[in-house]
Amino acid sequence: MLQEDEVAYGFDTEVQGAFEDVRGKVVEALKGQGFGVLTEIDVSATMKAKLGRDMPRYTILGACNPDFADKAIAAEPDIGLLLPCNVVLNEIAPGTIKVSFMDPVSVMTLVNNASVTEIGWQVRSRLEAVRDGLKGAA
Repeated sequence: MLQEDEVAYGFDTEVQGAFEDVRGKVVEALKGQGFGVLTEIDVSATMKAKLGRDMPRYTILGACNPDFADKAIAAEPDIGLLLPCNVVLNEIAPGTIKVSFMDPVSVMTLVNNASVTEIGWQVRSRLEAVRDGLKGAA
């Protein structure tokens, strides 16, 4: 059952601190679970540059665990269309950063391959450990 602020395709936590400090904690926590950050999109800077629009800081990190990615690609070669796992940092108030994680189970079930879905559950467990480690981080 979803919590009031959860969505079917992700889960999140709020972290207190400066945006860059929280970003560093997220990257380190991901690393601790075997993930690297392959991509980083500064959405707020892009919106400013392309549309002249100011918005709160919003960054998308593309996280990948090479061991799980290798297994998923072996089981389903086109799975790269659904990789990497996105992690969003959204400054919802000064000093409050919402860190949201894509739910890999919701994405991997699209493939309709039991071995890929199982990988999704394993990845989700690692991402939940990252989220849980960030709870209460200051």
